[in-house]
Amino acid sequence: MIHPTIAISADKGVPKDKLDKLSRQTALPLLSPKIDADFLLHITLEHLECRHLIKAGKKLKSESIYVDFVGGKTNHRRLYGGGKGQDIARAVGLHKHKNPTVLDLTAGMGGDAFVLASLGATVIMVERNPVIHALLDDALERASLNTDPELQPILNRLSLIKGSGLAILEILELSPSEINGLNDLPDVIYLDPMFPHRKKSAQVKKEMQFFHSLVGEDTDSGEVLHKARYLAKKRIVVKRPRLADTLADLAPDFCISGKATRYDIYLPRS
Repeated sequence: MIHPTIAISADKGVPKDKLDKLSRQTALPLLSPKIDADFLLHITLEHLECRHLIKAGKKLKSESIYVDFVGGKTNHRRLYGGGKGQDIARAVGLHKHKNPTVLDLTAGMGGDAFVLASLGATVIMVERNPVIHALLDDALERASLNTDPELQPILNRLSLIKGSGLAILEILELSPSEINGLNDLPDVIYLDPMFPHRKKSAQVKKEMQFFHSLVGEDTDSGEVLHKARYLAKKRIVVKRPRLADTLADLAPDFCISGKATRYDIYLPRS
């Protein structure tokens, strides 16, 4: 994969020190005339977003994404998603284990983590991509200012750390307490690895195409799965497209399959 060029920009009125702070946190440069950026991590007056700059002939258009834990489809899923009867809840074992600790090694846009936290799980999100990590961090900060009494307990069960899945598992193997939010091995390790699309189609959501262009594929996901099987107390859950091959050609102990998504569940190995 060719790594995209990413720079930081902002709306007029955003303080310069806010841009400098984000640049230090992400190790990304501020936009300048010398940088031909593919993506912008852009600070608006309302939120942090990522913009994909697309050249169409002589014109330049952009698409943007940001994370929102308060409104939009995330809130709709919390209110009307089906509760503990939905496939992801059954896959994680919320019908068997009360308030499990879930280590989500591929947090992405945080949708699955938020749903699990809204259903009572304590979820530690892990994200290694600096842009996506920054978007998640911004969303958590904005949500913390919301006064909805039903939202704050969910946020209290949701945390974020930066790092790769393998690096976090290596720390977990030696000392779980070194990971913020853990005192012991997690009950569940959750994986939703990114893979290259074999072909573009209407079935691939625009947001996923955007995300894939920015993040690329998770080439170490098989290694992560093998290691995770020795570090979860109750189960390892791998989210896959319904018709996709199993991760690392490793047969799961059982599956929960829906119309478009399949959850492969692996029981721990001692």
